[in-house]
Amino acid sequence: MTADPQHHHYDRHHLHPHADEHDHDHPHDHGHSHPEFDRVTLLPGDAEAHRPPLARGEGAGKVLFLDPWSGIAGDMTVAALVDLGVPFAVVESALGGLGVAGAATVSRARSGSLGATHFSVSESASQPHRPYAEIRRLLATALLEPGVRALAERIFARLAAAEAAVHRVPLDEVTFHEVGSVDSLFDVVGAATCFDYLGARVLSAPVPLGRGHVHTAHGELPVPAPATLECLRGVPTLDAGIDFENVTPTGAAILATVAESFTRWPSQRAERIGWGAGTRVLPGRPNALRVVLGAPSTEPREDGAFVVLEANVDDMTGELAGHAIAAVMQAGALDAWATPTTMKKGRPGLVLSALARVEAAEALAGALLRETTSLGVRFLPASRLERPRRTVEVTTRFGVIPLKVSEGPYGAPQAKPEFSACERAAENAGVPVREVLVEALAAWAASSR
Repeated sequence: MTADPQHHHYDRHHLHPHADEHDHDHPHDHGHSHPEFDRVTLLPGDAEAHRPPLARGEGAGKVLFLDPWSGIAGDMTVAALVDLGVPFAVVESALGGLGVAGAATVSRARSGSLGATHFSVSESASQPHRPYAEIRRLLATALLEPGVRALAERIFARLAAAEAAVHRVPLDEVTFHEVGSVDSLFDVVGAATCFDYLGARVLSAPVPLGRGHVHTAHGELPVPAPATLECLRGVPTLDAGIDFENVTPTGAAILATVAESFTRWPSQRAERIGWGAGTRVLPGRPNALRVVLGAPSTEPREDGAFVVLEANVDDMTGELAGHAIAAVMQAGALDAWATPTTMKKGRPGLVLSALARVEAAEALAGALLRETTSLGVRFLPASRLERPRRTVEVTTRFGVIPLKVSEGPYGAPQAKPEFSACERAAENAGVPVREVLVEALAAWAASSR
């Protein structure tokens, strides 16, 4: 594929407010063109000329923050990451490995008063509706880096689960319409390529959602669209204050899959900023996704940002204490533990403790009181210094295993395989779990050389 920033086609029907010439970012066939919105302004020149490219792995130990203040779509995500500095040639190479007909370009663009990058896809022929099983087969046989393949599979799995929930059908019966087209395949694989290339820990702001309704081939549907909301299960959302479909299912699936946590703004020192323009122009505001890459701040959080909860007990068995720890972790504790102690009159006892964010403290204290025999819970203000962490996936003969990697200016990186994933893989393969652990660590060491 050859990028041509000057050459763009806008002859497809069913345009989305965020998508470019394609309606790929919605699993339904929308029969509307939103004539009240103009299209993004494309500018002459090289979309990559304004900054030096990032090297592969340059995001390691850093934070990549997604700021969907105006919403998010698949094409906007790819555009923002290329604008940040991921070489478009890397994206092109991955898209060529899919073996499907189509071409992608990036262009300089203006969204409102902001300079940005625009990503678009053109198809050489009409595309069939693809069942989820076909998408899986296509990704399995594509010439992709293992990390790109694994991430793209996870994003499509989230989309398929959302479709299955919306239409109340088994997962294997899901058929993608526009989400299975070349445009959406390029968006998902392009985004996965960029995230894998950077290797950064990904955080996101809460997602502002539009409202109103949208006309589709299935009739009127509410905004956010049902599949979008399913993709965002567990993700904090806000009211965007506009009657506009500003978050698409593909954008929602990408964000919800890659973001490990959500915050208004991360503790970081910004180094690179990228803007990805959507096609449609919103009245009074740019229609663009911002991404920020930076080194995590090593300053401790201010006192009071965290709370340590403590409860003394002297009449619980070890089994009940273990159950209480599991309960507070399930309720949102960042960590929980038990410490042996000697209580009044020489009685042996335990101090059950949990680390929590301030906003979760009351709920966790309630969980401690419910699950223990303690009559009270202490609240101790705390601060902490966090070592940057990210999740990576490695391919082993037992399957794909996720690992948590901690980095930063604190010595050599440390990797720890997710034990529950290793347990499942060991059970499926009929081997001791330690074999899976050893192979996962060896695969990570080989990939990080």
